[in-house]
Amino acid sequence: MKNFFLFDPLLLLYGFLIIFFASYGQTFFIAIFNNDIKNYYNLTDGQFGLVYALSTTLSSILLVNFAKLIDFIDLRVYSIIITLGLLIPCIAIYFFSSNVFYLFIILFGLRFFGQGAMTHAGITSMTRYFGKDKGKAISVGNLGGMFGVMILPIIVVYLYQYLNFKQIWLLASLSLIIFLPILYFILYNQNDRQKKFVETVKDDNNTWKTIDVIKNKQFLIYLPITSSFSFIGTGLMFHQIFIITQKGWTTEMLGTGFIFLGAFSIIGLMVAGPLIDTLNPRKAIIYLLIPIFIGILVLVYFHNFIFLLVYMSLYGFNLGLSAPFIGSLWAELFGLESIGTVKAVFHAIVVLVSALSPVVFGYIIDWGFGIGMISFISLLMIVVSTLLPILINRYE
Repeated sequence: MKNFFLFDPLLLLYGFLIIFFASYGQTFFIAIFNNDIKNYYNLTDGQFGLVYALSTTLSSILLVNFAKLIDFIDLRVYSIIITLGLLIPCIAIYFFSSNVFYLFIILFGLRFFGQGAMTHAGITSMTRYFGKDKGKAISVGNLGGMFGVMILPIIVVYLYQYLNFKQIWLLASLSLIIFLPILYFILYNQNDRQKKFVETVKDDNNTWKTIDVIKNKQFLIYLPITSSFSFIGTGLMFHQIFIITQKGWTTEMLGTGFIFLGAFSIIGLMVAGPLIDTLNPRKAIIYLLIPIFIGILVLVYFHNFIFLLVYMSLYGFNLGLSAPFIGSLWAELFGLESIGTVKAVFHAIVVLVSALSPVVFGYIIDWGFGIGMISFISLLMIVVSTLLPILINRYE
């Protein structure tokens, strides 16, 4: 383990930081401001979910061709471009216009550059440059995201005592400005790193084009189980205020829950990284959704505050497992040379999937249904997506 951390500590720091700052485009962070944004634009849950879904869908469509650029241009240039891309919508929130189209553009920027390109850059770099230790590297990079989940909601709740939501986003913008020179410094030796990587894969002719990935049978078999948590988790997180209100929980309780979510996501990463480096990813992936399956059952049937912590812990544990398990699966199936292209396709689909659940769950809420219907849909997705690779691979 010591040799792993000494192999390329600056790149590990890069993965940690860029995925941490990608939090500004993640659903859990945006959802903290749901009520302020809905009140500002006079939107219902379903209407806000629709705007969110449309902006996220557009970002997923454009992300496929953009994200695969990481295979062809310098990582420093790519990373600075996407960080600047996230900075612009963060600043723009401070100057909110009353036109809902303005909200659409801002959400598009947050989702495209934050949830999309920055997360993709971190995970792809960890997968590409760490070889047989890619599972551990993905875990370290995703610690940044888990750290964001754990501390950013607490910071926002604290800042709300002194600032309005626009001012909080302005502070987020300032943090990205500070990150830019740090980003350039930690990637100062990227040319040497890339030369070494090219040398290791020079005899590997296993290159993939976007259309080949989309048509690949194994990709399609494993796509539902690898993308289901994005749909379910995003929908639950986006409508978290509605859920805790229905359960009789408070925002202060939710803040405590995020501490458990972040802590158990880190535990999930610590378990998943070393574990997936020793297992066959295609066999291990079928167990991916068990924690969130149990968590949703807890959410439906129990109402005491302690079960909010249990639910958030299981959600976090599943979140921690996801990136190492999924990243290693695609590397196993498609190799490393084209991993940027493969993950660009997958990440675009994940972004699209995460666009659908806020609007689907939002209109379920608007139509008078509650947690029961949302949970039923989620549990059904988990069962079907888990059985698909088991049954198809068994009878081939």
